[in-house]
Amino acid sequence: MSARSFVLTADLLLRAYRLGMFPMAESRASRALHWLDPEARGVLPLDKFHLPRSLMKTLRSGKFSVTADTQFAAIIAACAAARANRPETWINLEIERLFIDLFALGFAHSVEVWADGTLAGGLYGASLGGAFFGESMFSTATDASKIALVHLVARLRLGGFVLLDTQFITAHLTRFGAVEVPRDDYHVLLAGAVEIPARFQPIPEPTLLAAEIAAMYAHSREEHLC
Repeated sequence: MSARSFVLTADLLLRAYRLGMFPMAESRASRALHWLDPEARGVLPLDKFHLPRSLMKTLRSGKFSVTADTQFAAIIAACAAARANRPETWINLEIERLFIDLFALGFAHSVEVWADGTLAGGLYGASLGGAFFGESMFSTATDASKIALVHLVARLRLGGFVLLDTQFITAHLTRFGAVEVPRDDYHVLLAGAVEIPARFQPIPEPTLLAAEIAAMYAHSREEHLC
């Protein structure tokens, strides 16, 4: 089979994630994919998530409402869209197609944040066993993507996940407790995580969700006082 006729499938994409690799494109218009397995990997420890007081105040304000797995195609399209502060994106049409296929198979998920009935932010990623691979997020309103991240972490904790892969580290993610781990250490974490029978919680019981977010905030306050 020639390289020209090769078609990447959702199953092959999952195999790549299981091996520690993820795809990126040079631009939205690019047809080629590059497979990355960086020397240092971003990981957000689910049991050490830091929830800032100001963000908890926003969560309690009722300014935003949150759903999950209801607008996956819209979320990935918004993440791929060019913006003033980011005119180019690494999400090409092939990646978008593959993730929509993964979503249909139950291996990709989205978190949607709404303000006055309008999609104001969100994120998406892939799941495999007890590992979640965060791909991209967007926001058109202050704190909307941060709210999406808080709700993602709460759902992952409730569902029994043990690994949240952020791929790379940014100042934004470091604020929430993300760290870099060496490639070999990441592969060890990944190998264990994918064997865990976790389940993403798109519609968790409201009381349990609120309690989980409260527990995350309480832990953050304890760390702040230490």
